[in-house]
Amino acid sequence: MKSKHTFTVIFFTRKSRSVPNQLSIYVRITVDGQRAEISLKRNIPSKEWDNSRNRGRGGSQRIRALNAYLDSVYGELLDCHKELLEENRVVSSDAIKSRYLGEDDNSKTLRELIKYHNENMSIVLKKGTMKNYYTTEKYLHRFLAKKRKVNDVRLKQLNYAFVTDFEHFLRNYRDSKKRLLLGNNGVMKHLERFKKMLNLAVKLEWMDKNPFNQFQLKYNKYDRQFLDEEELEQLESAEMGNERLERIRDCFVFSCYTGLSYVDVKELNSDNIVKGIDGNHWISTKREKTDKPVKVPLLPKAREILEKYMQCPEMENKEGLLPISSNQKTNAYLKEIADSCDIDKNLTFHVARHTFATTVMLSNGVPIETVSKLLGHTKLSTTQIYARVVESKISEDIGNLLIRFKEKATKKSAVT
Repeated sequence: MKSKHTFTVIFFTRKSRSVPNQLSIYVRITVDGQRAEISLKRNIPSKEWDNSRNRGRGGSQRIRALNAYLDSVYGELLDCHKELLEENRVVSSDAIKSRYLGEDDNSKTLRELIKYHNENMSIVLKKGTMKNYYTTEKYLHRFLAKKRKVNDVRLKQLNYAFVTDFEHFLRNYRDSKKRLLLGNNGVMKHLERFKKMLNLAVKLEWMDKNPFNQFQLKYNKYDRQFLDEEELEQLESAEMGNERLERIRDCFVFSCYTGLSYVDVKELNSDNIVKGIDGNHWISTKREKTDKPVKVPLLPKAREILEKYMQCPEMENKEGLLPISSNQKTNAYLKEIADSCDIDKNLTFHVARHTFATTVMLSNGVPIETVSKLLGHTKLSTTQIYARVVESKISEDIGNLLIRFKEKATKKSAVT
């Protein structure tokens, strides 16, 4: 019975151009009469090559090592042929050569994937998000070097064990002072980014499946810091005694009444202040993180702060509306402000966003769907993480419920 195609592998030699009396060794792959050749980068003296066997002649250790190498090349080429058949791909001499040399899509490496991802996603993702991917890339390179003792690895070699080994590496990674650098959620974030890169590889058909399909990301849930009503009032009324701290306090309070993130406050300009549907002033902007449009009514406290700095001479030639410092300096100043106001919380600028969601909005009866819209979230579940109903609101709601129970009982007794 005739097979669908013919396939042969033979070794042969050519005279070396650079070394006299030496032969350069090649391998020739033939499929259905079509040839592809690969230089094996090996030389052998003419008298030591056996043309009848296409192997080295003799029993020296050097010849035995050479012949073992040729046997391994032969076996690998057979494996490449078998893989192409199993994958229902076109089987040709060039396809087998590309697979052997690692030049086809199925032989892509982890470094090639990371490079492809970062080059293409840098156009789509925000600068801050890409910065996190670059950090994950550094950890992957360190893992390959320190634990796997390799510079790179083929994508088809990645499996569940690789993922769990990388997880353990992250959990135990220490700095020069032997301090653990990552908590559970930090580890999960790196794994989540790695998973997304491998999903891209699957879409590109560089991998058959993602090894993360069997791995579950487990985040620890933490209560997000926010200022309660009393702490917010305390912060608003405090005398800073320092212009630098007063400006950062004002920017923070502005965020508490608008829900804008640090970068959105920094980018805020006069074009973002518009007349709303109700005839009042609104903030109309796009979230820097998601590029999603956000419209927020300008509450009295926030309007007072804007008006304060509109009259400030130093802000006349600046594009922004508020005198905010760099993110790093702002968070450092907020630590000073918390100490001076006796607020025993780790105050960062993002706490203002949580405060807006929880203390200013939800605690005053604003529905979570409205809060989600004001925060510019794409999913309601994200808002449920940021904003929670505080105990005082629960107490108030239960109090109202008890009143209704009492009214019903009174009506019932009056009827009987």
